[in-house]
Amino acid sequence: MDFNGSDAVPGPRAEDRLPDTVQAAAKIVIVGGFGVGKTTMVGSVSEIRPLTTEETMTQAGVGVDDDYGSDSKTATTVAMDFGRIRITEQIVLYLFGTPGQERFWFLWDGLFEGALGAVVLLDTRRLEVSYEVMGRLEERCVPFVVAVNNFPDGPRHPVEDLRVALDLPPYVPIVECDVRRRASSRDVLTTLVGFLQSMQLSGSLR
Repeated sequence: MDFNGSDAVPGPRAEDRLPDTVQAAAKIVIVGGFGVGKTTMVGSVSEIRPLTTEETMTQAGVGVDDDYGSDSKTATTVAMDFGRIRITEQIVLYLFGTPGQERFWFLWDGLFEGALGAVVLLDTRRLEVSYEVMGRLEERCVPFVVAVNNFPDGPRHPVEDLRVALDLPPYVPIVECDVRRRASSRDVLTTLVGFLQSMQLSGSLR
């Protein structure tokens, strides 16, 4: 059977190719509850065209999926988001955003496999969602930083109050961010890389 253009398989775009200077790569997962900004973060910071697996939310999800009162949220990640960013000329991060709806959390274990570290995205309007998220990372011994995504209508809390509320040890970084901004998302990832390097130097990361 003859398919038009079947012999013309497009190769990777020039901007998607890794430069020769890259010497190390790390898998990073971005986790959090529904609607905290995981897809937005991957999309804003990725230097390649991000892969998303978003599906439109329909009436079939009513009573199953929770939109947490969001009238503007019309799609949800059902598998993962994927992107890539170079933190330095030598280090590249592969980013995997996890699905937020609880019925898709069974996919998390596979996404956590081989991850060097994680970003826990936090929405201060619903801190309780983060407890199980962080618990799952701790069970898998995946180091993480907490990034507070500042929503316009979200309450603002001092970092130390958040640390107490989340029962986090003093060495776990907590940073504020706006995941819509590339520079802000990049700062979160830079914080994570620095945290992982400090753990490696101290012998906590193996």
